[in-house]
Amino acid sequence: MKKKIIFAVTTICCIIAMYIVLHITPTLALRTHLFMNGYPIVSFTTGIADDELHNRIDKEILQSQNAKCYTLTKPAFEKPTQSKLTNYKVTKKGILYFAEYYGEA
Repeated sequence: MKKKIIFAVTTICCIIAMYIVLHITPTLALRTHLFMNGYPIVSFTTGIADDELHNRIDKEILQSQNAKCYTLTKPAFEKPTQSKLTNYKVTKKGILYFAEYYGEA
């Protein structure tokens, strides 16, 4: 019984630690987002650069959300919409970063 409890606590701690590690930097959060959304090859092979256009245009909104936009050098291709998923917004919440698709506009 004691071994089962230790195993359960260790497993939960490992899951929490992995979640924190995968969201500790903006690039890791973006790569994790790509991987979890079904683009594992893109998440490992693409380069990530600052999206200067969106960061300049939406400066006030991004500052209020504590966010920054990034662009992928080799973007993922979404088959249903026949479009490239190039731009992403990464928001900082506490010590963790979270990514979401930002769009082209």
